[in-house]
Amino acid sequence: MTTTLIFVYNADSGPISGLFDLGHKILSPSTYQCSLCTLTHGPFSEKEAWTAFRKTMGVPMEFLNRDEFEKKYDLRFEYPVILRKNNNIEVLLSKKEIDGLEGLDALIAVVKKRMEKQE
Repeated sequence: MTTTLIFVYNADSGPISGLFDLGHKILSPSTYQCSLCTLTHGPFSEKEAWTAFRKTMGVPMEFLNRDEFEKKYDLRFEYPVILRKNNNIEVLLSKKEIDGLEGLDALIAVVKKRMEKQE
């Protein structure tokens, strides 16, 4: 079975939530609740290095907001979280680990390293 990475953001879907998140990121970035969003996105779009990583990783990836994830999978975690889905779903990087990363390069490095361990 093919491994899929599931990235679950600590934000809800929808235009109103999106506008609220955008305002929060710009006006008070230090208190923004989704470190995964902060690592992978600027105020208006995905960071170029993240886009390049996603395109070259060679693993299917799914990107969901917490409400979308919970509706689709009927599971709950502490968000944000990065999950690995094979026959089951397991945590690849926890909220605590994501929150502790120093930047996008660190996120990319740890995802690659943990995926290599599983091959």
